[in-house]
Amino acid sequence: MVEKISEPNAQDRAGRPFPVSWDQFHRDCRALTWRLNEVGPFHAVIAITRGGLVPAAIVARELGLRIIDTVCIASYDHDKQGDLQVLKGISEQTAKLGGGTGKGLLIVDDLVDTGKTGRMVREMLPDAHFATVYAKPKGRPLVDTYITVVSQDTCFFFPGDTALWFPPPIMLGAA
Repeated sequence: MVEKISEPNAQDRAGRPFPVSWDQFHRDCRALTWRLNEVGPFHAVIAITRGGLVPAAIVARELGLRIIDTVCIASYDHDKQGDLQVLKGISEQTAKLGGGTGKGLLIVDDLVDTGKTGRMVREMLPDAHFATVYAKPKGRPLVDTYITVVSQDTCFFFPGDTALWFPPPIMLGAA
């Protein structure tokens, strides 16, 4: 017997659904890079994992940066925010490039939501430049560069986190 596994859909998560395709995400990451190119130069990119990995790779490629580090902070349980936990800090070698305060370092994430994660990373590297592709109002003041601001109740469906599904028409009650 095969058990049917239902796919999550926009109605299973609170907020306004905002599906992002790979093409759109790549375009938005490149647009972010255009803005960052005017702010740099940077010594290294630090991706906030996991969401910042893809944008950091795109930004690093476009800016010609070879040093990419990660700061691994867990805050989401696939759909709800919980307590922050640092799983991996920024390497000592990368921190030295920024003089210990982050000057000349670029922190990249896909989204700033409530700002909890952003505040924690800002405490680690207060002088680093913080860039996100998308920003919500509560977290927006922490970000130096971003592309799109959305409402706080927006629920992102990033391309690496989703499968193909048929969204019902809005008139039938879809959010």
